[in-house]
Amino acid sequence: MTHSTDDALHTLAREHLPDEIAERWIGLLRPGLRLEKATGAAPVAGRLGGLPELPESEEWPVWQGHGPLSFVASLDCAALPSAELDITLPTDGTLAFFYFDGQLDDGWAVVDAGDPDSWAGARVLYIPAGAPVAERAAPEGVRPYPEVPLTVRREATAPDLWHSVVHREFGPMPDDHPVWGEDFREALWKHSEGAEHRIGGHARPVQDEVECEVARGALGSPPWDDPRIKEEASRWVLLAQFDTDDDADMMWGDCGALYWLIRPEDLAERRFDRAMFTWQCG
Repeated sequence: MTHSTDDALHTLAREHLPDEIAERWIGLLRPGLRLEKATGAAPVAGRLGGLPELPESEEWPVWQGHGPLSFVASLDCAALPSAELDITLPTDGTLAFFYFDGQLDDGWAVVDAGDPDSWAGARVLYIPAGAPVAERAAPEGVRPYPEVPLTVRREATAPDLWHSVVHREFGPMPDDHPVWGEDFREALWKHSEGAEHRIGGHARPVQDEVECEVARGALGSPPWDDPRIKEEASRWVLLAQFDTDDDADMMWGDCGALYWLIRPEDLAERRFDRAMFTWQCG
């Protein structure tokens, strides 16, 4: 694991925001784990693409009526510094992520958090430590993504400026609120340049709050102005996000990202079948 500090975001806030607002904004930061391409002697904590290692009893995930999912990534939980997070990750075993990426139908079927019939199009599997596994060949018609080894470092993560936690902290927010300042927004954008594969922390949305998207789906897709959505959104945390990545030949829509979220109580009990998925693109 390579190490990072929170100093960059702290410094950024204190340079661009009034002192009192800067400290309140810093209080909204959450610890996350950044996954980056492992080079040289960097320790490997997971990988994008390649072929998964699965127990003999575990079938390759399939969306019935559509076909098998593509293997996106796997993470070695024992290699993740999970104690540094504010979510309860397993300390051993493997997490494997699968998604119906459109290879089999030219993108006709879409996995949508608001459509329960499509939820089988994204899966996260937990493989306990010690379970006998073997590399599994991809099903016919599914092209594996190029394998990219990943290393991990801790980082502070910031909420999107349109996130409900920002509005709760600073609301009501006039248009000239310092957090909306052009210099601050530009500095945040530059700080987050590059592919952002992440475990825990705040999600980096391409569009709107990913928590609200999965919350609305969990509630049965009520109208977007239903006040229950914001309340339900607060019950979900980011498990993992996987960005568009040239090295792995992964392009989610137009430079988009895949997101898996889960309720903390389900995460603590390793009920990964209850994780929910959404994706966004530009």
